[in-house]
Amino acid sequence: MRRRHEMPFGAQLLDDGRVRFRLWAPKAQKVRLCLEAQSSSFSLVKHDDGWFEFTAEGVPAGARYKFQIDDGQSVPDPASRFQPEDVHGPSEVVNPDAFEWEDDKWVGRNWNEAVIYELHVGTFTPEGTFAGVEGKLDYLRDLGVTAVELMPVSDFPGKRNWGYDGVLPFAPESSYGRPEDLKRLVQAAHSKGLMIFLDVVYNHFGPEGNYLRLYAPEFFTDPHCTPWGDGINFDGPQSRVVRDYFIHNASYWLEEYRFDGLRFDAVHAIADDSKPGILEELAQAVRSRFEGKQQVHLILENEANAAKYLERDNGLRSKLYDAQWDDDIHHALHVLLTGETDGYYSDYGKNPVAQLGRCLAEGFAFQNDPSEYRNGARRGEQSKHLSPGAFVSFLQNHDQVGNRAFGDRIVDSAPQARIKAAMAILLLAPQPPLIFMGEEFGARTPFLFFCDFQGELARSVTEGRRGEFQRFAKFSDPEVRAKIPDPNAESTFTQSKLNWTALEQPEHESWLHFYREMLALRQSAIGPLLRELIPGTGNFHPLEPSGLAVKWRLNNGGTLNLVANLGDSKVSVELSSASQIIHSSSTVPSTADRLILEPWSVCWRLEA
Repeated sequence: MRRRHEMPFGAQLLDDGRVRFRLWAPKAQKVRLCLEAQSSSFSLVKHDDGWFEFTAEGVPAGARYKFQIDDGQSVPDPASRFQPEDVHGPSEVVNPDAFEWEDDKWVGRNWNEAVIYELHVGTFTPEGTFAGVEGKLDYLRDLGVTAVELMPVSDFPGKRNWGYDGVLPFAPESSYGRPEDLKRLVQAAHSKGLMIFLDVVYNHFGPEGNYLRLYAPEFFTDPHCTPWGDGINFDGPQSRVVRDYFIHNASYWLEEYRFDGLRFDAVHAIADDSKPGILEELAQAVRSRFEGKQQVHLILENEANAAKYLERDNGLRSKLYDAQWDDDIHHALHVLLTGETDGYYSDYGKNPVAQLGRCLAEGFAFQNDPSEYRNGARRGEQSKHLSPGAFVSFLQNHDQVGNRAFGDRIVDSAPQARIKAAMAILLLAPQPPLIFMGEEFGARTPFLFFCDFQGELARSVTEGRRGEFQRFAKFSDPEVRAKIPDPNAESTFTQSKLNWTALEQPEHESWLHFYREMLALRQSAIGPLLRELIPGTGNFHPLEPSGLAVKWRLNNGGTLNLVANLGDSKVSVELSSASQIIHSSSTVPSTADRLILEPWSVCWRLEA
């Protein structure tokens, strides 16, 4: 089976063997196609509304090309399918039909089966390639993971980057491999029963290698900006082409590469005053395109806690987006485990147990509540009525590790007993859990912020990175800030690579056993209950002195119950006579009618 996504941008191989080249360049007066191997160029025909087009004969797949704007600067194709010489080099004509898919029976998996493993392709394996990830799929399947989530792979400047500085969103990063290598990875995941998701960035372009302002400044908007650069024009004049560019990009990854879902980075930074907004239009376009063909899952990162994007229909199917990363649940747990209350953690320092309970029972901790960190501004929307499946939970992810000055992991900040209590909650809770690469074996390799810029931009990024921590008390001294690793140094990248030999050590082997045990229990005991949970029926209450009880009602009249002791004193809990224990980490003997929880222990029960 062959798969290609038809789009009005870029180089498209036609059925008759010719190649159609198309560029939207409303600022340009003329555009020439420059073919590298032939040392020849052709004038594109100018059409209405800023479009230029030329159909060439005798151009094979693999040919490299650029567009020359007004007899001046030559630029890569903004819809390039591959950049073999990085973002400043020529684009390559790719024939999507050359890859023969063998997974035609794969239609995806249900969202309530999701156990997500987030990884960075360049640091997950020693090779740092798509093929390297493919070689670890058996390990991930045996761990109990059902979905692999790749951090962004769109082509970025240099050889190393988190991926959020991508500038050519249709081209897989060349340092990771070729397009067919990524397709092989996706196909291999499907052959092992694994979903595979891709992180995409639609809120900004990276600071280097983007030439759109030269010939299509309409891609950007002056009224809006982001923390990382110019805002994207989703609502101004000539925004229709811009919106189509990103809607096609989402469909391209899902159709031509067979990804099972997308995670949309920081959508709170997308400024859009139109109706419907780009987030609604994009999700509706994807749902319409793939309905009845394959299960596609759409996941948001949204600091605004906008519950409206997560609504379900009467059949409990997602109208727009399946879920959102729930930062609230992470922040409450992090404060409980570490005692840190700097920065945004200040919003969770007063009553983190109750905030954790609200997250587990109702989704968000902040549901139109005032934020002290944001000077009293209200944040969030009511979320209690939503399914727990609408909230992805985690104790670590690339942001919460990588945005720390030294990229240190939770094992460096909290005792093992506390971490295991937290994970016994998250890995068995109704919310789909996310694991960040290496956390399952207690990895101690840092995940630092790294990039590969040059010159003045590199210096600016290094200074900016260190300046971010100036407001924290322990980094008030310039000499201390100077010790924060330079993002542009290659050593910062290499330090961030996972050390797989650590699995030979008892400490790390023990962590891996714990995660495997919890995920096996999730599959056998919790998974069958997820279809029976009644949305909007979760409730919670604190237990003195440091405990938490949460209940979720089931269709059969029973309840799934969590009781957790998140402190250093014992907690006593009344037991029902019809209570079945699914998991308990406490070893203190209990009576027939009372459960005694040791410090930092967790018990999951099923009540008839």
